[in-house]
Amino acid sequence: MAITDILSAKDIESALSSCQADDSFNYKSFFSTVGLSSKTPDQIKKVFGILDQDKSGFIEEDELQLFLKNFSSSARVLTSAETKAFLAAGDTDGDGKIGVEEFQSLVKA
Repeated sequence: MAITDILSAKDIESALSSCQADDSFNYKSFFSTVGLSSKTPDQIKKVFGILDQDKSGFIEEDELQLFLKNFSSSARVLTSAETKAFLAAGDTDGDGKIGVEEFQSLVKA
């Protein structure tokens, strides 16, 4: 499954263009612009499955750093500060990674 099966290419392009500069990534505005906030829990779970590159059932810090690349191979990697802030926002149980329920909550925040 491709991410464009769930999200429109136009929305992805718009969301990526809003965070091209280092340290400009804001997960809330990204999720809203890309259209993920308005998707069903099942659709959000499918996007989670795409972001979970190693299929561990969690999005770890290294996968979060490459978050934008899941939407476009030409997108930048997140800075260390962006990655840590993103992880801190999503990791509600403190295990150092984001599970599917945590991701769903983060998207709907």
